[in-house]
Formats: sequence, structure tokens, C-alpha cells
Amino acid sequence: MDDRANPAPLGLMGFGMTTVLLNIHNAGFFDMDVMILAMGIFYGGVAQILAGIMEFRKNNTFGLTAFTSYGLFWITLVFILIFQGDGVFVRDIDFFGWYLFMWGLFTAYMFVATLKKNRALQVVFASLAILFFLLAIGDWTGNETITKIAGWEGIFTGFSAIYLAAAEVLQENLGRTILPIGPVSD
Repeated sequence: MDDRANPAPLGLMGFGMTTVLLNIHNAGFFDMDVMILAMGIFYGGVAQILAGIMEFRKNNTFGLTAFTSYGLFWITLVFILIFQGDGVFVRDIDFFGWYLFMWGLFTAYMFVATLKKNRALQVVFASLAILFFLLAIGDWTGNETITKIAGWEGIFTGFSAIYLAAAEVLQENLGRTILPIGPVSD
């Protein structure tokens, strides 16, 4: 038995909390804020990269790929948001939609990889793929309504990751299922 700690709750919380906060902005409740950017760099970015490295140590290719990739997503997103339009870097909205679309494609194939994993993880990846595609469409069309819908969907996505993180921590520490995750049987 592997006696190393499970890094997934750290990665899921970094992803979940940062996703909720960004999508509260996307849903139109608040302007972009330095708090979102800081969470993107450190909790969404660095914490997920650390979780991915720990998944590597556990020989978990899925966890390594997911957490490291999404950690780097957050860092690149913050870089784009900070440096857009400063005279050196200009964000082309049409091209930014392709950035989001590519993350949607990555997430879609990662969703397929969850089909033998628990239902809660499937919800996280399915809703995240939908989020990326909605955000890409919102950027391509300039339609604020689509972006606001994406924001609400992103809030759901983030809370689904928080739920899974909480379920794993509670089960490990209390020795019983408190929050069901819908295990898949072969």
C-alpha cells in the first residue's frame, strides 16, 4: 500500500477556489481584481503544479498531467491578463478564443480519461470542458450573455472540485464516506 499523502485535494482546492473566484467575475458580479490574479498565480498555479509533481511521485499519470497542466494554465492566464494591452503585448480577442478552445480540447480528452474514475471527477472535467468552450464562444462572438452564462457554469465547476477535495479529505480522515463521489466499478 502507498503510504504517501494524497495530493489530489490540494490540487482540487487550488483549482476549485480559483475557478469560483474568476467565474464570479465572469458572471458579472465583480470587476477583475488583484485577488483573482494572486489566487491564479499561487493557489491555482503553484499549488496545482506541486500537486502534479506529488502525483508523479505516486506514479499517477492522470494526476500529473491534469494538475501540472491546469497549474500552468492559471499562470499563463494571469500573464495574459496582466500584460494585455501594455503596449508590448496586445491581446487579440479572436486569438484568445483559440487559447480557451485549446484548453477545452485538452479538457475534453481528459474527461474521457475519467470514465473509469469516480462520478464526481467526471462532473469536474465535463463541466470544465463546457466552461472552456463557452468562454471561447463568448470571446469569439463578443457576446457578454454567453460569458455570463459561462461564469455561472464556472462557479458550478469550481464548487464541484471543492466538493471532491472535501470528500477525499473527510473520507481519509474520518475513515468513512461523508460526501459520496459515485465510485465506478469495473
